[in-house]
Amino acid sequence: MSRRIRWLALAMVACFVLLFLQLNNLQVVKAHQYANALNNPQMSAARFDKTRGLILSADGIVLAESVPASKGSIYKYQRVYPTHALFGQITGVFSYRYGSYGVEAYYNSYLLSHDRPVKTLGDLLSTQTVTDTVTLTLSDKLQTDAMNALAGRDGAIVVFDPSTGAIEAMYSNPSFDPGPLTSETCAVFKMVAGKRECAQTVSQQARTAYTTPDFEGFQPFTSLAYQDATQFPPGSTFKIVTASAAYEHAPQLVNTPMPSYTCIPGGTLGGQAPTKPLCNDSGTGCGGTIAEMLPPSCDTGFAILGTKVGAASMTAEADSYGFNQQPPIDLPHSPYEVSDFLQPSCFTNSAEIFLAQSSIGQKCTAASPLQMAMVAAGIANGGVVMTPHVMSEIRDSQGNLVQTYKPKPWLRATSPQTAATINKLMTEVVTRGTAAVVGFPASEEVAAKTGTAQVGIGNTATTDWMIAFAPASAPKVAVAVMIPNQALYEYGATVAGPVMKTMIADALGGQ
Repeated sequence: MSRRIRWLALAMVACFVLLFLQLNNLQVVKAHQYANALNNPQMSAARFDKTRGLILSADGIVLAESVPASKGSIYKYQRVYPTHALFGQITGVFSYRYGSYGVEAYYNSYLLSHDRPVKTLGDLLSTQTVTDTVTLTLSDKLQTDAMNALAGRDGAIVVFDPSTGAIEAMYSNPSFDPGPLTSETCAVFKMVAGKRECAQTVSQQARTAYTTPDFEGFQPFTSLAYQDATQFPPGSTFKIVTASAAYEHAPQLVNTPMPSYTCIPGGTLGGQAPTKPLCNDSGTGCGGTIAEMLPPSCDTGFAILGTKVGAASMTAEADSYGFNQQPPIDLPHSPYEVSDFLQPSCFTNSAEIFLAQSSIGQKCTAASPLQMAMVAAGIANGGVVMTPHVMSEIRDSQGNLVQTYKPKPWLRATSPQTAATINKLMTEVVTRGTAAVVGFPASEEVAAKTGTAQVGIGNTATTDWMIAFAPASAPKVAVAVMIPNQALYEYGATVAGPVMKTMIADALGGQ
């Protein structure tokens, strides 16, 4: 009997020890996690029963603010977004049901109500809560211009300051209005007999957005401008990277003429099917040196150039522009933001034909408009890609400066000499090459590169691109325009070109 009592006592002691450990785990180790969980009622009350800081555009337009909630609401305040879908993909949302996203999430610690920092003796005697105002680098005017330029069609535009990394506009269509999503029960309202009635649920609004099926939570409201890089080949805009790779890693090839082809015959390159030639989109023959091939955008010549530079050097140069890595933008991240070049999932058998096609922005190459804006900006900024950012400054409720963004380099893409050479070649794309049909004013000194990527089953459609910066002699702005799902015989110059012309003029006009 005594032995059983001892075993029972030991079991009871073990239970008490386990209980003690679990209590410590809940109350100490995981206390912060549970305290800040979205479904913690006290946390929700603390967040939604207090006002929240403003989000402003660079030109002072209110993009997000807190207002008293309607009668009958669970909480005291509701977040509203006066510009609706214009900045929805940047501000994100602060929602009862879906939590935070975008700038609302990234700069949450400044926007939420918090204790004012102690600066005087009086501050020690009284605790006051304050909110900060986050001012963005994005211009309401340029963002509106981008929205109007894309009206009625899918696409994305990024306007980038090459010397600071400040994003001055980043809009993609379709967008979404975050305002209705802050409602406790409904996504979109309609007026019926003078009263608001629910017209669309949150899930219905989600289905109207351009989505990637694997996204979860709020991420279906994704931006084509920077969050959906995996499905858009950049076409001939990538030839800027291929040219850079030759200058930086294989200078002996710079002045070596590539053979002239209308089509590289099937079976010429390793892994190339005998029945599948690689042809110039123009249907004419071309070849020559880099300086001769870039303005007319010679596909066959750059395809062969890429194979001669080699996969290792091509990958190193793509990486130096930001491919195959997470862009360090100050917004919440997802794996879909990473622009790809020669990733193993595609370049499995290291076939030479895959490298050739990837070197002209097809096959194993995919990029976001943000990434291609950084390619243009890297050339414009003497070979240095600056860290992209959307925050300009943060001020407290008394107007005192809390934080300002300090521009910093991210990557050294090329040498200054290579950047200067490609800068000149990109101006020739405008004066005598594929972008000449756009009609950029000579006074703007635009340097550009067009891109037309064949996509779809059997290459039945195109994704049309243009990247550019201006003025070429002293660049102030770099821009990327991407418009997907175009007809097979549409081109970057004719589809993205007019949009680029508008955006360059508007961006330079405001400086």
